[in-house]
Amino acid sequence: MVAQSPLDLTHKRVLHIAVPVVLSNATVPILGAVDTAVVGQMGLAAPIGAVGIGAIILSAIYWIFGFLRMGTAGLTAQAIGAGDQGETNALLVRALMIGFSAGFFFILLQVPLFWGAFQVAPTSPAVEGMAREYLGIRIYSAPAAIAIYGITGWLIAAGRTGEVLILQFFLNGLNIVLDFLFVLKFGWGVGGVATATLIAEWSGLLLGLWMVRGGYLNGYWRNWALIFEPTKLKRMAIVNGDIMIRSVILQIGFVSFLFLGASFGDVTLAANQVLLQFLYITSYAMDGFATAAEALVGQAMGARKRAALRRAVVMTSQWAAALIVLLAVVFAVFGVGLIAIMTTSPDVRMVAAQYLPWMVAAPLLGGASWMLDGIFIGATRSRDMRNMMIVSFGFYAAALAVLMPMFGNHGLWAAMIIFFVVRGITLAIRYPKLEASV
Repeated sequence: MVAQSPLDLTHKRVLHIAVPVVLSNATVPILGAVDTAVVGQMGLAAPIGAVGIGAIILSAIYWIFGFLRMGTAGLTAQAIGAGDQGETNALLVRALMIGFSAGFFFILLQVPLFWGAFQVAPTSPAVEGMAREYLGIRIYSAPAAIAIYGITGWLIAAGRTGEVLILQFFLNGLNIVLDFLFVLKFGWGVGGVATATLIAEWSGLLLGLWMVRGGYLNGYWRNWALIFEPTKLKRMAIVNGDIMIRSVILQIGFVSFLFLGASFGDVTLAANQVLLQFLYITSYAMDGFATAAEALVGQAMGARKRAALRRAVVMTSQWAAALIVLLAVVFAVFGVGLIAIMTTSPDVRMVAAQYLPWMVAAPLLGGASWMLDGIFIGATRSRDMRNMMIVSFGFYAAALAVLMPMFGNHGLWAAMIIFFVVRGITLAIRYPKLEASV
């Protein structure tokens, strides 16, 4: 596996890593839209609801293992920077073992898992029946879906995000083609959507394994003493555990935002859901430069090059700052038009427009939190990420308690922005110690 020197940092290299990630992220909502559209051709509401609830249940289960991508990226980037080929390859094998083990674990526990999910989110008998058919098929791709997280993180660590883009395009493109074939041509309905995803995810895993073949076809994968070395395993467990806790708290913040928004009525709830798409766009776009930071910072940390670390932080942040300003301008100028595209309801359009200024402010005030996440992941400073997320959530909860009674939905959005700002400030306070440690 060949990676550029941590000292070889140019703007071209930053863009080479960042742009494919942004393009890759753009395929995610397209696939969801196609899944919905093909079952929508059946002319019934139940199949649409079944695919939606089934996808949400599996996404929530798989999302727990999102740490596998981030943790693998940070640790592998450092191993690459240190020139440690054995540990670089051992990390890939460990990630694959975790992914396969977790996936087969979920297959074995599918009955109680799905029962619990429908207890939390009950649906009509028709929707539940179809959703169970969907879940009963898709769960068998769990080992592939989770293992791909590890493969993606390993590729990102080496700056090979072009291959991540190819992998994502292949997986989602095949899924879309099979959607049309199985549902519209063969008439398999909800089961066809699930089967398309099942085939696409296992096919994507095979392509991913081919892409990272250099990590296990050179004999390193048989070095069980290194793969199961207690100190390395402990570090990997600590990093991944911290990231998982951090991510769960972040998710609680977003879920609580949605639930609290429901208290203001259906129209405001719908408007908030529309406006959240602006945050998702910001997140997908910023993820490119945060990912570049993960790879470049991690390699600099592994090489013990403080100057390279600082340069990686500065260069990725410069591009992120430019993107932040661009997003804020786009939202300010075209925000009302984007809202009109996302909803045809006059009431929802009017209410969403009232809160649009928060979307203009979100990139400007929250951009630092996204970038610092990438920097701290690359440095595997997971404990700081976890602790600062806990502190930030405390400020968010306090802001909700104070601002919502006074300002209603404006107070809710203000609390969310405060959540972002405090995350950025607290991580920025910890950054000097990160740099000094090199």
